[in-house]
Order: sequence, then structure tokens, then C-alpha cells
Amino acid sequence: MSILINNNTKVLVQGITGNEGQKAAAAMLEYGTDVIGGVRPGKGGEEVLGKPVFNTVAEAVATIPDITTSTIYVPPFAAKSAILEAIEAGIMQINTIVERVPIKDTAYCLAAAKERGAQIIGPSSLGYINPGVGRVGVVGGPKAQADEIFTPGSIGIISRSGGMTNEVSWQIRKAGMGQSAAVHVGGDLLMGTTYADLLRLFEADEQTKAVVVFGEHGGSYEFEIVEMIEKGEFTKPLAIYVGGKFANTLPEGMNIGHAGAIVERGKGAAEKEAALKTVGALVAEDYEQLAELVKPFA
Repeated sequence: MSILINNNTKVLVQGITGNEGQKAAAAMLEYGTDVIGGVRPGKGGEEVLGKPVFNTVAEAVATIPDITTSTIYVPPFAAKSAILEAIEAGIMQINTIVERVPIKDTAYCLAAAKERGAQIIGPSSLGYINPGVGRVGVVGGPKAQADEIFTPGSIGIISRSGGMTNEVSWQIRKAGMGQSAAVHVGGDLLMGTTYADLLRLFEADEQTKAVVVFGEHGGSYEFEIVEMIEKGEFTKPLAIYVGGKFANTLPEGMNIGHAGAIVERGKGAAEKEAALKTVGALVAEDYEQLAELVKPFA
């Protein structure tokens, strides 16, 4: 089994004619993902990397009805319209790498996606990978690097940080294990797909034996994990590292990194760790300890 990606995944790249869009398309194709083409208004009829370019998402879907996924590579001001265009065209999974999307735009898009039953991964997500199956986005970097980091296995990876998605996955690989899937959920204040959403998928995935989460001081999404475990909705071993303990010394409301890393008194790293420990999560003191904690369950 696998989550988010399978052998039937067909990806559309919105913004494929731009530099980043072309890089992403090339990275996905190189890893074996079925990129069917892209969208760029006014560029319909052209080709990028041998793949057709369409003027609109609706035109792409009309031509290739079995598109499963769209990935968004447009400027922040255009992200809302691009995401809504994909939702309205009936694409059920949307990954967006775009950073600094206005919060009100993200909230609107998440509400629209929920209404249609679509899933947004991001904003500010480098993507996700199922080793040996495919990847959406550029997580892992060039294929040679991705092949060094990722190998099929039984450990699910979830991270708020793009760089730490790779680093934690590499720690797992060095410890002699592999990954069932690795997902960069994005660093913005609002997450389209949360830890809890992914844990539900990993819970149902027979390949996944344990999950590693790289969390952070900002936001309250880790408390959703606590609630899930309390309710018995997630039962597999879970190891988590919560970064940003030093933030407890900073003024409330201070942004200490990307958009989601905002100091919120009473909901910081220490409080999250304490709550997670009460429900049996394996809390790492250092992220390098994560592999050691899950190795007995791989």
C-alpha cells in the first residue's frame, strides 16, 4: 500500500512554463512520476519537457480526465486563483509549494476544498514521496540525492520543515530502515493537511509500522495528535521531536522562523511534549534520537 501517491497518480503542474515549475516537472519525471502536462494561461499548445501545456485546468481535465493531482508553482498573489481553479475542475489532491500565501486566501481555499472533498497539501510544501513509487513536488532534491535519502520501508515521516523532511528521512536510512512515505506538510500558519490527517492515512496503511514527526513550537497541531491517540484513532508507535524549546523565553506572538512558528504562551514545545508523553508518544530530546526510538518497530 501507499499514501497520497500510487502507480495511478497523474500530476498536472500549474505554472509549468516558469523556472520553478519546469524544475519540479523534471524532478518528478526523473523519479518516475507520471506528469501529464501543465497549465499556463496564454501558453496553450506549447510543450515543456515533451508534455503539453494547457491554458486552463479545465481544458487539461477535459483532455486528460484521469488527472489525480495538481501541484502549484505560481507567485503568491496567484496562488488562490490557481488552487480554486484546480478545485473547481474536480482535481481532488492539490500540492502547493507557494510560500507566504495570505492567510485569508489560504483559509478561503481550505474551506472551498473541504466543501468539494478535495485535499490540499501545503501551502509552503516541498511535496511528498513514496520511495520507489513516485513523488509530487521536489522533496528530496535531484534524483541521485533522493535515492540516497529514501528507500522503501515501514516508517512514515511527517515534517513541518522541508529540510528536516530530508534530514529525518536520512537518519532513518542510516539506521538501516526505509520510509513508507515522507510528507512535508508546509510551514505556514494554516496547514491544508495536518499531522492528524496524515496519521489517519498511516494508521490504515499496512506498510507503515511506525511514524516519525518533526514538529515545532508554533501552532497547536501537535495537540490534535494527543487527542487522536486518546480516542484510539492512531494506535501505531509514534516518535516525535518538537523543535523550538527556547521560544518559551521570547515574547508571545513573536515569529521565530517561517509563518507557522509563532510563539503562543501555554502551547509551546514543553507543553506539547508533556501532553504527548501522557498518551504514550515517544518524545525525542534531539531529532537524531528519532530513528533510535522507532527502530524496534520497523
